[in-house]
Amino acid sequence: CSRCVSDTTIPDIRFDEHGTCNFCHIHDTLDEQFPLDERGKQRLDQIVERIRRDGRARKYDCIVGVSGGTDSTFCLYMAKKLGLRPLAVHFDNGWNSEESVSNIRNAVRKLGVDLEWIRVDFEEFCDIQRSFLKASVPDAETPTDLAIHAVLYRTAAENDVKWIINGMNFRTEGIQPLKWSYTDGRYVLSVQEQLGRRPLVTYPNLTIPDMINYSLVKGIKTVPLLAYMNYSKEETKEILKREVDWTDYGGHHFESLYTRFVITDILWKKFRIDKRKVQLSAAVRSGKLARDVALEILKTPPNGDPEVTRIVLEKIGFTEEEFGEILSLPPKTFLDYPTSYPLMRALRWPIRLACSLNLVPKIFYEKYLGART
Repeated sequence: CSRCVSDTTIPDIRFDEHGTCNFCHIHDTLDEQFPLDERGKQRLDQIVERIRRDGRARKYDCIVGVSGGTDSTFCLYMAKKLGLRPLAVHFDNGWNSEESVSNIRNAVRKLGVDLEWIRVDFEEFCDIQRSFLKASVPDAETPTDLAIHAVLYRTAAENDVKWIINGMNFRTEGIQPLKWSYTDGRYVLSVQEQLGRRPLVTYPNLTIPDMINYSLVKGIKTVPLLAYMNYSKEETKEILKREVDWTDYGGHHFESLYTRFVITDILWKKFRIDKRKVQLSAAVRSGKLARDVALEILKTPPNGDPEVTRIVLEKIGFTEEEFGEILSLPPKTFLDYPTSYPLMRALRWPIRLACSLNLVPKIFYEKYLGART
């Protein structure tokens, strides 16, 4: 791309007559929807006021998912700074680093926030993760990502809370291509049915009917809080260290040992996927990083940690030989498995209308229905 550092290794990338990629155009669309000027401040003020109003008679007025990472911890911090009464929720899949656990405990204690810690049966979850590795798809983190959304919606519904605050931010995270990060409850079910050994009992799944129930029937909305802010990760880290005894865990999404393993051992070694291209492109588009600096960073491949690899393989139950077989399987995508994607395509226009009415996050349409597959 002539503007960012995205290239043809990213699925479904397209370029206009100026050499600018479609992900840059999506960024510009979202930039208009979440402006950083006075308009954005007014919109955020209106949302905060509505959260307070909707939660007036309740113990909590919003739910904030926390992982111990920079973004989610800062969302919790800002929710309190904005005068909200959040309930912090953590989905524990058994892969937390010591730093992430400490960060969560310190943040809720310092901020005076209640915490709900939701665990899943570890053996069951490992079986799901093994299934996704056997499925030979790049979105090996889909079971965790989907479960996080599920427990946030479920906890909101149980507490009659209408608002979920999350740390999604296209300016720092970028826009992930669909074939790298497809998320869908039917997808999880189909992969597990084909390749798993255990039924889903404690796993909190989230299907399209569940989403319709939570979003349209119960009226639960999500707020990408950081998208309304001129957010800097480095400045944020210093604030969190000072205010809530937060500790850096050494890398983007490295608060989870399994996520670190996926980024280096699966995405890079097996698929030659470097997700830094997406994140660095976002930083370039947002004026946070010079394009030539981003290109220089990408010359060094993602570094794995043999000790992390050893720990993960031991916990998940793969020998080195079995893991070698996983790496040698032919690459696939979510399109090779039964999913709800055809249904989403059929409901494209109603979903677009729901997004325009703020009933469904706008980025959902851009990611799932704006791409060509």
